Amino acid sequence: MSLRIKGVIVPLLTPFDHRGALDHGATERLVQFLIERGIKGLLPCGTTGEGPLLLVEERRALAETVVRAANGRVPVIIHTGAITTREAIELTQHAQSCGATGAALITPFYFHFSDEALFRHFSQVCEAVPDFPIYLYNNPAVTGNYISAGLVARLVEACPNIVGMKDSGGQLENLFRCVPLRDGTFNTASGNDGDLLAAMALGMDACVSGTANFIPELVTALFEAASSGDLDRARPLQQRLNTVRDILEDGRDLSLFKAVLGQRGLPVGAVRAPLLLAPEDVVRRKWIELQALDLGFV
Repeated sequence: MSLRIKGVIVPLLTPFDHRGALDHGATERLVQFLIERGIKGLLPCGTTGEGPLLLVEERRALAETVVRAANGRVPVIIHTGAITTREAIELTQHAQSCGATGAALITPFYFHFSDEALFRHFSQVCEAVPDFPIYLYNNPAVTGNYISAGLVARLVEACPNIVGMKDSGGQLENLFRCVPLRDGTFNTASGNDGDLLAAMALGMDACVSGTANFIPELVTALFEAASSGDLDRARPLQQRLNTVRDILEDGRDLSLFKAVLGQRGLPVGAVRAPLLLAPEDVVRRKWIELQALDLGFV
């Protein structure tokens, strides 16, 4: 089974309307905005998309909307990770049935799971959808569980439909060790915007960038410069991206991401409780700071 996305993948923000319900129209507009600006993949229902705060039926409905809006123009990888193996299987089967390109699964969370438990969890999901591409998603800071390169190699050997991994673990070495898997075709994606240039230098295929939700132009320009080896151009772009990350707290307050997107003419509503909205004066100050960077598109 072959799937290898190269470029910027966006972990899609989830738009809500004034009642706090999914805003499917805003989702469609966001998908169009991103595709027009050169992103190469979409990943809804993840951390940046407030996935753990969505009801199961909302996750299914959002997956269907994004697949329909993308209309085959870019791959859509649905995040289907869950705390139970049964729920992860059901969400992954739905992703396949609604026409998604593949699924990405974070480790189960809350409890600490051994490598053997994680191996069985991912293996059982893969066995339930044997002809559907699966990405592992390593983000131990939010799950408390770590997918080591050794575990990845074992899973790849056992599960033919595991095609890649998004690694937000903060250790590029772990992801780099996965590059040779599947005879060098294993689809590696860095999940940390601060490591984008370094990840490209190590030969990663893609980045999963939350910042690209609202400034896809900067992230795609950096990716293109880095992947072509134009370091003189890539270094200042990485520095500029790092400044944006500092201003917007690197996604720790998702309402700032949503506010900036609204300033760009794409309102996507508030965040879901118990997340809090940033005060209006903070948003105004952050927007002024971004404009001072002369990004050319904010």
